[in-house]
Amino acid sequence: MLKERYMQRIISRFFLLLIVMPLLATASDQKVQSYTLWNGLKILIKEDHRAPVVVSQVWYKVGSSYEPSGITGISHMLEHMMFKGTDKHAPGEFSRIIAENGGRENAFTGRDYTAYFQSLEKSRLPISFELEADRMRNLKLIDQEFQKERQVVIEERRMRTEDNPQAKTGEHFMAMAWSNSQYRNPIIGWPEDLDNYQLSDLQDWYSRWYAPNNATLVVVGDVTAKEVLALAKKYFGKLQPSNFFALKPRWEERQLGERRTVIKLPAKLPFLTMGYKVPALNSAEDEREAYALEVLAGILDGGNSARFASRLVRGQQIATSAGAGYNLYSRLSTLLNIEAVPAKGQDLRSLEVAIREQVSLLQKEQVSSEELTRIKAQVLANSIYEQDSVFYQAMQLGMAETVGLGWHRVGEYVEKVKAVTAEEVMAVAKKYLTDDRLSVAWLEPQEIKATAIQGGVN
Repeated sequence: MLKERYMQRIISRFFLLLIVMPLLATASDQKVQSYTLWNGLKILIKEDHRAPVVVSQVWYKVGSSYEPSGITGISHMLEHMMFKGTDKHAPGEFSRIIAENGGRENAFTGRDYTAYFQSLEKSRLPISFELEADRMRNLKLIDQEFQKERQVVIEERRMRTEDNPQAKTGEHFMAMAWSNSQYRNPIIGWPEDLDNYQLSDLQDWYSRWYAPNNATLVVVGDVTAKEVLALAKKYFGKLQPSNFFALKPRWEERQLGERRTVIKLPAKLPFLTMGYKVPALNSAEDEREAYALEVLAGILDGGNSARFASRLVRGQQIATSAGAGYNLYSRLSTLLNIEAVPAKGQDLRSLEVAIREQVSLLQKEQVSSEELTRIKAQVLANSIYEQDSVFYQAMQLGMAETVGLGWHRVGEYVEKVKAVTAEEVMAVAKKYLTDDRLSVAWLEPQEIKATAIQGGVN
């Protein structure tokens, strides 16, 4: 199952060439066709005829940021259960059918969405639609399958979080950085919630959110809009919509000072993570600020010539790695994140000071026109190269639509980034990269003790 941090890095940042290969231009120039069925299902279709393949994705407007206390992780748990069958298809049959038809399929849960996809030879698209339409409204939740899959998710959490000191630090960091935003909860859920929610919780969550009028179907590939729409009407058009109530507003409480925590875990290396509260495109009063933050993140971590790599890793040699990330397409206000590992012989305090110096420079000195041009080229190229993949073309459309921006915002990205000025980068650095918006977590490694002897017992 794909993880949100990985998806963000693929989808939302750090883009190298303003001159694009004709093949890529041909892909990105294709127009998106948008339709809405009577039951509220939104359909986005983008033709790309370079290869006889098609990608179909179904995006639901629900993720971990929708979850109340007590059932954190339930969106991700339901994602697993969506492969466990309906009255028409037995558990595991969905994946078997896709594989037998030469396709691949998977799913991923984020803070703001849950999505399911198949990549197939174009003539197999009806198979994808039939299966997705069936499980959109007819999922059969069986307690025996739920109990087995709960253990799978618990093991996934153990491997990805409990046994990963940096991931565990990040989880504690997020819980500290956010006061009341639902972004404070891990996507996979807190352990006590995984242990204690019931099958009825999953059934309620499925019934509440999985409906055509809470979903977007995205299709990109060697198809025509006319044939896709006809298939969508055939398979999804008979599904009944649900009654949805608007989510109550959930705005993060104003932070009143710097927040810090020290995490002590068995680990080989120390680790630093920092985050400044910033608006996303959805929450920015002036959208130019969001694009300026996108470029600012690229200045810090937009390739080998960016400041963190050239100054902290290669220059001062104070870090073995350092990165920055910003999620432009977040549903709610987000963080500009910085993560770094100190070089051998360096400590976390010195590393943090060095990072703060780089942030301070952005506030005191305008980025030169040469550097700004280079970074914009890097940022834009990554974005444009994504258009060479039908999968990521669909990803961008689905994400933008599902978080409430609208799919058309994807097409604005290049021009908006090009328009960012050095003055705007400095302005957002001064406004948002302040101590009163900052949270910091240090991972201080503790001794790793053997818990078992090979061939013996604890």
